[in-house]
Amino acid sequence: MAEFLVIRLGIDREQAASWIAVDSNGTRTSQPVTGPLAAAARDVGDRSVIVLVPATAVLTTAVNIPVKGGSRLLRAALPFALEEQLADDIDDLHFAAGVRRDNGLVPVAVVAHDLMAAWLEQLDEAGLSASRIVPENYGLARIPGTMSLMAAEGQIMFNDGADNEFVLQGAQPSDALAVVGALEEPNSEEHAPGHLLVYCSQSDEERFQHDWNALRHELASVDINLLPDGVLPRLAVTVAAGNGINLLQGRYGTKTEMSALFRPWRYAAILFLTLGVLGFGGKVADYYRLTQEEVALKAQFEQVYRSIRPDDQREVVDPMATVNSVRRGLGAPSALQVLLPSLLQLGQAVRQNETARIEAISYRAGVIDVRLTAPDVATLDKIQKAVSSSGRFNAAIQSTDQVGDKINSRIQIREAGV
Repeated sequence: MAEFLVIRLGIDREQAASWIAVDSNGTRTSQPVTGPLAAAARDVGDRSVIVLVPATAVLTTAVNIPVKGGSRLLRAALPFALEEQLADDIDDLHFAAGVRRDNGLVPVAVVAHDLMAAWLEQLDEAGLSASRIVPENYGLARIPGTMSLMAAEGQIMFNDGADNEFVLQGAQPSDALAVVGALEEPNSEEHAPGHLLVYCSQSDEERFQHDWNALRHELASVDINLLPDGVLPRLAVTVAAGNGINLLQGRYGTKTEMSALFRPWRYAAILFLTLGVLGFGGKVADYYRLTQEEVALKAQFEQVYRSIRPDDQREVVDPMATVNSVRRGLGAPSALQVLLPSLLQLGQAVRQNETARIEAISYRAGVIDVRLTAPDVATLDKIQKAVSSSGRFNAAIQSTDQVGDKINSRIQIREAGV
């Protein structure tokens, strides 16, 4: 089970930080501690560090952006989607996106680059490295169908369980509900009385007593939970479960050191590379040797062939076909080796096209002439392709004549390469 040290930064450097250890199941494993930020480093141990930054310094909202191309493209589109809602120059702001919600909206957090740099500098000076930096108001859990409110330290954190989430300073709890229209007349299902879940200290529970009573008359229910140990334990268990937008994106994202990843494998990689080079070198050497042998054998063959046929000065492309040609010219008994296989191939082709009929067959000097009749030229073309499909023979239509409703044709068959 993963454990986290959740650290909540103050509004400025002078304000003390507070921290607490929690696990991913939302269980506290230590008591909250308040003190100098550097003291938190002693409690990190093997835990991952999650840092909560002041909610009043970060704009949290949700926007409809139809971009589907990935986190980098999404972050590039955010400034232009929110530009009209921001008073500061978008070049001075850092935009971070969360996971797209079921309704298509993308949660967004916007903070000034200056603040991000200051927070990271604080952590670095304290010897801390954060795995996540999250606006603290995301520690107030979003519960569908329920409005959640935290009154603490002079501010109101609020979310409506859907897409509205914000922080108000110096306001009453009822002001937050008025912003989202939760106190409108319940004259329809859309404006039905809502349920409010409140977290506050004992002093704030008493200070806003009038507001709580008024809200109980306006809403279906108001459930108040006191925070005896302050707000940090409640915020910590929520963000430890993975809620909230991590501001460490884009230029502030974790940089993976590729050299560190590959360092344990460097000897294996060197050995693998060496074997690859040796193997490739061996293949190149074999290819060169075989090429040289092929050239020598071809030269030797041509020398012998020129002695047999001195008048034939054509380039020898296929030595085997040339040998068969010489054998046929010398009357060698290769005719049956050509005639019978060609007749077998021809018979199979005609059997596949039963409308054709063989009229005569003749053989001379390795060439088979076939006269046949067929109902159309398409059938002749099929027979020609079927004979040639074996790869051993080439069949060519020499002539066609229309006689009545039949096509008389002559097809010539010879060995391929001759």
